[in-house]
Amino acid sequence: MNRRFGLGLLAAAIVLAADQASKYWILNVLRLPDLGRIDLLPVFSLTMVWNRGVTFGLFNGFGSWGHVVLAVVALAVVVALGFWLRRAESRLMAVAIGAIAGGAVGNVIDRLRFGAVVDFLHAHAWGWSWYVFNVADAAIVCGVVALLLDSQINGQPGRDRLAGA
Repeated sequence: MNRRFGLGLLAAAIVLAADQASKYWILNVLRLPDLGRIDLLPVFSLTMVWNRGVTFGLFNGFGSWGHVVLAVVALAVVVALGFWLRRAESRLMAVAIGAIAGGAVGNVIDRLRFGAVVDFLHAHAWGWSWYVFNVADAAIVCGVVALLLDSQINGQPGRDRLAGA
């Protein structure tokens, strides 16, 4: 196993642990489902949402087996990410792929345990409301942004400034 692969696995494990710990705290310590919403800042709340769809609630109408179908698709994506991780050309790419995989696994665990994903982070301001999301979703988005950044930095031949052993 090369160092980049191990770094990606570490990133996936950290994201998965942070995601599952935050969801445990939201459900079992804070008991947000009973409270519904807690305003922490004028622009940020903890708002309980059971997301039965994919990102941003898309594909919410797959029926009673929808959560299983979405979990299987997500696991297939994680397997593909594992193959990509083995070929990661930079540390940034490895961490990004690991973050995406860890986030995907965190949401798959929710789908299999609860039939829906636990979402609770809610940014809003001046009448504008962003989607309610979780740590896994944030890691996936940050991982995708990091992959785009990596492709700009390391994607050109002869420019491997962030590549590592």
